[in-house]
Amino acid sequence: MCYDIKASLEAQLKRARQYGDEIAIREIEEKLAPLTDLPIYHASGFQHPRLLIYTEDDPVMPRVATWGLVPHWVRDHAQQKKIWNNTLNARGETIFEKPAFRTAARYHRCLIFVDGFYEHHHFRGKTYPYFISMKDGRPLIFAGLWNPWLDPETGDYVNTFSIVTTEGNSMMARIHNNPKLEGPRMPLILDEEWAQKWLAEIEEELDVKAIQELIHPYPEEALQARTVHKIRGKEYPGNVPEISEEVVYPELQE
Repeated sequence: MCYDIKASLEAQLKRARQYGDEIAIREIEEKLAPLTDLPIYHASGFQHPRLLIYTEDDPVMPRVATWGLVPHWVRDHAQQKKIWNNTLNARGETIFEKPAFRTAARYHRCLIFVDGFYEHHHFRGKTYPYFISMKDGRPLIFAGLWNPWLDPETGDYVNTFSIVTTEGNSMMARIHNNPKLEGPRMPLILDEEWAQKWLAEIEEELDVKAIQELIHPYPEEALQARTVHKIRGKEYPGNVPEISEEVVYPELQE
């Protein structure tokens, strides 16, 4: 699963910087970033924050999009609110089958650059948050699906997205141990080569298979995890820089 993230503007600029397009970078910083909720030290998908996503349309110029994919067939705000919280994540194994995701899976895949994500560990009836990131400090590249939903009340298009998930690796198996869930999950993390393939156009069924082959756990050895401040309840400090700092819980050291 992936319901909690950290995302800085610098992380979200990574793809544009790779292409060295200074004009695009300046436009992102001056025109797009103010329309987002960045910087996000911690945000839950259930808050539906606005981030930048890179789509198949343009390699360097992202779109502002709201977390929680709204399919094209959603008719009104009532239906939107009913489905929104259920489309924060999309199980990679079924994206070409589920009605909410299958159109986006074929035509609207995207990349989301984040600093890391949070996941809860269950121990003796309590939950403890972990922050997972790359060992070398690079941003994580999440595979996503997106859809430009036409808001019938305003007549404007609203870009929305979902984070694709896959089976958890062995590290996530140790962390993501919710007894109510069937096995560990994690966001689908892509390296640079996989990211290019994820955005490739689908023209025939062989292309669908090529996308499906990208859906597998990211290698554990490239990631690191640490326990951090509470991200729920009365002890939650809010969307502040120190939220992802390491916090040692003595009961977990036993």
